[in-house]
Amino acid sequence: MIFIYFAVMIVSFFILFKCADLFVTGACGISDVLHIPKIITGMVFVGLATTAPEFGVSVISSFLGHPEYALGNAIGSVIADDGIAIGLAAILAPAVIIINCRVLRIAGLFLLGIDYIAYFLARNGTIGRLEGGFFLFLLIVYFVLLYRTRIFFSDDQNGNNKCPAEQPSLLKWQQLKKPIILFMTGIIGVVVVSRFGVVWAALHITEYFHVPEIIVGSTVIAIGTSLPEVSTCITAVLKGEGELAVGDIIGADVLNILWIIGVSALVKPIHVRVETINFLFPFMILMVTVMLLSMRLGCRLGKIKGLILILLYCVFLYLTLGFFA
Repeated sequence: MIFIYFAVMIVSFFILFKCADLFVTGACGISDVLHIPKIITGMVFVGLATTAPEFGVSVISSFLGHPEYALGNAIGSVIADDGIAIGLAAILAPAVIIINCRVLRIAGLFLLGIDYIAYFLARNGTIGRLEGGFFLFLLIVYFVLLYRTRIFFSDDQNGNNKCPAEQPSLLKWQQLKKPIILFMTGIIGVVVVSRFGVVWAALHITEYFHVPEIIVGSTVIAIGTSLPEVSTCITAVLKGEGELAVGDIIGADVLNILWIIGVSALVKPIHVRVETINFLFPFMILMVTVMLLSMRLGCRLGKIKGLILILLYCVFLYLTLGFFA
């Protein structure tokens, strides 16, 4: 029976990458028609869609009384996104990924800020409904911040490519139809395959080997639900859309904290061991800091920086097994 689970996971990986290709194509088309900067498109459209598996798994886990799955999945996904997704994207990209450091400065500071706030609120081992509501309030602040950033940085780095005159709404809708169909098809495929293919198989595999919940949540489930980000990032850089990949990961990191943990805590307060909090949150902050510094230095992300991020994720896996096993 174990071989069936492994076969399902492998087939799911293949389908996932095909869905990601449609997904990125649609996101880029929407961005072009609406003249939205790629990094903002990644943070909002792609970020919301690729974190849908994490959202579903964490909220359901919280509702069913498995808080370590819920929290481990959210925090583990941030670590996996920054280590595996961006790391592999930087290594596999045909050229160095150019970073829009003006947007990164704002989004990066916001991301680090909410990471520290989340750690401070969770230090007692409980994330209650009040904290969950506060996270959702910060999510609204995040979207307002992105909207203002879009206005301020509507031009490219050199001040060129200003948006052309507003097109008639009917013409714009006709241009948007195909990208929206591709985008929605990609979303549906990514969510269904991730949840009922990869994660389903991973859960059965880990049950077979009797692995503790927190290890399952922060590694196996987190990697499984982060596969949309991984596949989307790789697909994006291979299409020459590195900025979209970067935006997706930063947006996904913010959403994992504010949207996923926030709603999970509202559904049912999250209670985990203090030792778990004091291990997962500091390592998450370390990973996010290293990722942001890698992007900020030279406003470029190359293969060496990608390798460093992947190695740091391997350290996380080693420490997780040593700490919780």
